[in-house]
Amino acid sequence: MYIYDQYDQQIVNERVAQFRDQTARYLDGKITDEQFLPLRLQNGLYIQRLAPMLRVAVPYGLLSSRQLRKVAELSRKFDKGYVHVSTRQNFQFNWPELEDVPEILAELATVQMHAIQTSGNCIRNTTTDQYAGVAADELEDPRPWCELIRQWSTLHPEFAFLPRKFKIAVCASQEDRAAIHVHDIGLEVLHNASGDTGFRVLVGGGLGRTPIIGEEICPFLEKEHLLSYLEAILRVYNQHGRRDNKFKARIKILVKAMGVDAFREAVEKEWVALKDGPTTLTDAEIARAKSYFTAPDYATGDAAASAAALQAQCVEDAIFANWVKRNTVEHRVAGYRIVNVSLKVTGYPPGDITDRQLELVADLADRFSFGEVRNTHEQNMVLADVRQDELYELWQALQKAGMATPTIGYLTDMICCPGGDYCSLANAKSIPVAEAIQNRFDDLDYVYDLGPLDLNISGCMNACGHHHVGHIGILGVDKKGQEFYQISLGGHQGRDASLGKILGPSFSQEDMADVVEKLIHTFVDLRQDEETFLDTYRRVGIDPFKERVYA
Repeated sequence: MYIYDQYDQQIVNERVAQFRDQTARYLDGKITDEQFLPLRLQNGLYIQRLAPMLRVAVPYGLLSSRQLRKVAELSRKFDKGYVHVSTRQNFQFNWPELEDVPEILAELATVQMHAIQTSGNCIRNTTTDQYAGVAADELEDPRPWCELIRQWSTLHPEFAFLPRKFKIAVCASQEDRAAIHVHDIGLEVLHNASGDTGFRVLVGGGLGRTPIIGEEICPFLEKEHLLSYLEAILRVYNQHGRRDNKFKARIKILVKAMGVDAFREAVEKEWVALKDGPTTLTDAEIARAKSYFTAPDYATGDAAASAAALQAQCVEDAIFANWVKRNTVEHRVAGYRIVNVSLKVTGYPPGDITDRQLELVADLADRFSFGEVRNTHEQNMVLADVRQDELYELWQALQKAGMATPTIGYLTDMICCPGGDYCSLANAKSIPVAEAIQNRFDDLDYVYDLGPLDLNISGCMNACGHHHVGHIGILGVDKKGQEFYQISLGGHQGRDASLGKILGPSFSQEDMADVVEKLIHTFVDLRQDEETFLDTYRRVGIDPFKERVYA
């Protein structure tokens, strides 16, 4: 993984010192709330419903065990002993005291972590596939490209105050696990006929108040021009994006207003002056970035024998076999598996992890996965390099800690924002709805029979829970001061991305588990052969679901 050089560390240390001074002056009354607002946002600090919230950057979701232990220590010392994994692969502290935040940032800096650009109208954390570098369906490792984007975008003076926040995602696999179609910029790594690396560039995707699927503006961008082309896009947006109305300030609104062809033309015109400038990537610079993401020292052995031994263990222990089937994924190296660590235990907010669990995952990463951990878009964690012959021992440790829930990719493995329990922007609570649905669908055999099913919950139109691209999406809404929930169906974040269609009038919190159950029963009655929920919905449309739910 990437290791900071002296310049990275100096930048982070200086930012900590700056914010320590800014916070002290604010607490002394020398800076007003209005003046402090952009300063705290630049350092990932929000004021939530009950306490501040500090969002910590986890670039492209990758962490070392040392960093994980530091997060655990800080959650215990300065918070309530847990953190939350966000859909952008970051960590969130939900209960820090404002006066403690500079010290938290200083401690994070000792392990090469920070909160820079995790909030505010700037380029946010670049995300990618949680299986990057080890996925069997991967063209090449996207993480070096993410790191180059991170270095280019961090504290970029021209893009510190954009019209609105800006998000970039990179995908290099056959299955799009990075949701590139619903980002401000989505990048798909490609190889041309000569084997050269390049990028398909999508622009103008996004969720929130106006959900839009991104549109292609460049079918193949040569790798050396990646940063200059991104800069051209950002310049057009910075110059022409609306600043008079924050609800119409995202780049998706600009692309829609201009039309994709006119937007592409504006970018190409801007790019002329940038194309062969200082941001052009040299072979040496690309090689430098790639040098930080080399393969670990994988064990060599009889992969067939290892697979046979694993199969024998699965035959002997059906519970273990079920976990292997549901929570592990094929690895590009024979003899290894990718392991998903579930953070979806019923009764706990989806995506939350305690300090002790963080330390356990760090220990397990050291023992079984070369000291590395990944946060996922689905609010789980990943140990990416586990030997097949060590899976059973790992599973036992995870099961004992309540982190082996075998539901990855199924109904109860839902995405859920913190909602009204924490967020000051939320219209309704998300966590109680998630728990009610998990309790209702507690029969694992039934959940498995339903097949892959994405259920996403957002507490407001900002769509932090990505409800627009859930096969079933739930949105909290306010109706005359009371919390209600709107349902959408048919969303999908993959290559054939689609936005969910609203089912109809909203429901009360007490009705939500019943409503989801009716939707599921309708699907079961209508599906053919081995159809998934999304397959059935796309075949029959929304009307049969609407008729059954509102009957």
